[in-house]
Amino acid sequence: ATSVGITARVLKDLGKAQTTEARIILGAAVIDDVQGLLILAVMSGIIAAANFGAALSYGGISWTVAKATIFLVGSLLLGMKISPHIFSVSSRLETQGVLLATGLAFCFVLSWLANVIGLAPIVGAFAAGLILEDVHYKEFTERGEHGLDHLMEPLASFLVPIFFVIMGVRTDLRSFGQPGVLGLAAALTVAAILGKQLCAFGA
Repeated sequence: ATSVGITARVLKDLGKAQTTEARIILGAAVIDDVQGLLILAVMSGIIAAANFGAALSYGGISWTVAKATIFLVGSLLLGMKISPHIFSVSSRLETQGVLLATGLAFCFVLSWLANVIGLAPIVGAFAAGLILEDVHYKEFTERGEHGLDHLMEPLASFLVPIFFVIMGVRTDLRSFGQPGVLGLAAALTVAAILGKQLCAFGA
């Protein structure tokens, strides 16, 4: 999920979408999402390597970042061009559930492609979240159907709790007692607090 679409909609509703400030806000939000995606890709690679008893080298990290960057840029460029046509064709099927099925299929395809090139499937889902905007499926909303965000609510309400339960069950609580883990958590907390304070001071 990404909040870029929400931010863009709020700015549009305020009539500020074309201002310099709006472009700075959206540009920073996209860069933040891209950085999060790259970090996610690297961490997934490190964990995958650790599962095989190996360590991810600097070359491996660079290759993972390169793959994630190429995948993200390629999916965004192609997705922005292809997805409107996909939804336009699917809108000709005037039956219930077509929009949701098309959106999920689009997400699953990108997740599969990410997995094929050695990235975590969630990277593909993340890219799909960046691509799928309301304007791509306007044919559905113009005839009175709900948008993807509304259609996904029941599915998310069912799956999100299951996801967190599974993550909790898989958590090794003994790792939190290791000095290195506690030190890293403290360092990240301090960095987050300082980062927020600097951003507030700069604003």
